[in-house]
Amino acid sequence: MVSMSAEFDPGRDCALCPRLQAFRNLHRDKNPLWHNAPVDTWVSYRGVDDVQLLIIGLAPGLKGANQTGRPFTGDYAGDLLYSTLGKFEFASGAYGARPDDGLQLTRSAITNAVRCVPPENKPVGQEINNCRPFLLPTLERFPKLKALVTLGKISHDSTARALGERVSQVPFGHNRRQSMGKYQVFSSYHCSRYNTNTNRLTPQMFEDVFRNVSEFLNNH
Repeated sequence: MVSMSAEFDPGRDCALCPRLQAFRNLHRDKNPLWHNAPVDTWVSYRGVDDVQLLIIGLAPGLKGANQTGRPFTGDYAGDLLYSTLGKFEFASGAYGARPDDGLQLTRSAITNAVRCVPPENKPVGQEINNCRPFLLPTLERFPKLKALVTLGKISHDSTARALGERVSQVPFGHNRRQSMGKYQVFSSYHCSRYNTNTNRLTPQMFEDVFRNVSEFLNNH
């Protein structure tokens, strides 16, 4: 697994958000074998020059990425995300819900709008703002990056603000494609268990987003 440097990802003991720091420290005491730290951007095994697509989630799940240290690994959202990425050749290998499962990203990278796990999976506005300065350098790290997939409205809006857009001019909508700066941004409902259990997001709807991304990249 390729990690970004601390310039692009928060340090292990990042103290920008006191509430998130306290929550992280609580779980370090309760679960000392867990990752319990900001989760780094995960990058194609071929390196940054291979990345054409960046997926931007909301935040690590408590028993998912916060436990395993790899985005979307260990919770239901990863099941749907990685099966979909594999179908469209943005990942290879079998997803086993653990960081040593052999899964690799291809042409893609994955990050979160907020890099630390928030209580009840709900970061507050200041925490989103505090973490946004890591997003633009992450985007600029990939010289061939063309497409972004934002999972959920918080991720979408934070990405828009990072790129200097007015949120009202680039509103979130599932399977909506919009230009932001030099990127094409494809927005999707988050692939959470809640959204899939309520049929707000079906596997077909999720695949439609990545089919559009794949077609765009194949033509550009």
